[in-house]
Amino acid sequence: MTFAEIIEKGGVAIWPLLFLSILSGYAIIDRIWFWSRVLLQERQAINSILEAAYRNWDVAPEVAAEYRNHPIGRFFYAPLQLANPEPEVFHLALESAADDELSSMRRGDKILEAVIALAPLLGLLGTVLGLINSLGSLSISDLGTSSTAGVTLGIGESLISTAVGLVVAIISLAFYRLFQAFIFGQVRVFRKAGSDLEVLYRQRWIDLETSTITSETNTNLNPTEPVET
Repeated sequence: MTFAEIIEKGGVAIWPLLFLSILSGYAIIDRIWFWSRVLLQERQAINSILEAAYRNWDVAPEVAAEYRNHPIGRFFYAPLQLANPEPEVFHLALESAADDELSSMRRGDKILEAVIALAPLLGLLGTVLGLINSLGSLSISDLGTSSTAGVTLGIGESLISTAVGLVVAIISLAFYRLFQAFIFGQVRVFRKAGSDLEVLYRQRWIDLETSTITSETNTNLNPTEPVET
């Protein structure tokens, strides 16, 4: 059966199903393009930023700014752009940036969820309407005669909408689960990368606090004596 025959014999429900399939296809292509860029560049961005933070913390914000077109780069850049925040503030900035980026990664999920829920129902609706039209003109006296041949053909055609609805829903569900798996993987990546960056910052914070205390202690032990004239 060709595409034109499916459109012709699918009944009234085939048009909303066609619209849902286009909507689902757009969301799937958009997410595939998004995840291909994210997964290919992610490891390089993490290694570059963490290595810069380990060697020279002051250079890390500049390196993170170079990856601001990537979710992990924006995630790192949010706390790094702060000027010497307390560790608790640094941690909150990481959490807030992670929430924003993970929410943006879920774009398109609502479209796929709607298609998964509506496509089978529209398919069943088309089948029911097709059965009503096929059986509406059939009487009991027609049973077993040649007049039921057209009814059998009509019933077969009415099932086309159900099949189309199930195909659209199954494909949408498969990609939806795939994208959800990617998101769950990103949660682990963000948690691990954020913890590594926070450890480096807390170590830097402790070193700064220790150097400040040492400097103040030395100043108190060796005060500058006024010069007598």
